[in-house]
Amino acid sequence: MKKNFTDLALLLLRVGFGGFMLTHGIPKIGMLSDPSQFGDPLGIGTTASLILCLIGEVVAPILLIIGFKTKWAAIPAAITMLVAAFIVHAKDDLGTKEHALLYLIAFVVMFLAGAGKYSIDGMKK
Repeated sequence: MKKNFTDLALLLLRVGFGGFMLTHGIPKIGMLSDPSQFGDPLGIGTTASLILCLIGEVVAPILLIIGFKTKWAAIPAAITMLVAAFIVHAKDDLGTKEHALLYLIAFVVMFLAGAGKYSIDGMKK
């Protein structure tokens, strides 16, 4: 008897990476009172950069954890990690970029695979 653990694996991926991403995003919420402390890697202003970062590091991970609109939520999270790895840490060594790249890979997998049945998205099927 062969068991398929794909849905459990997708749940662990969503909750694990989404939860750890929140540890990076939640502390940045306090920066909303003074966005000038935040960087401007895209040249769009510190406030806009902070808001986009919070979408990718707080809003999207919450949606990923609960498995709601998972494929859509993975996009801003992945874009945030692209910016972190290739713009913010462009001149850093691979060891420094590694975290952003690992998150990027996980968010791309979530985009491609979806949420699985242990999710709000999975309840609709």
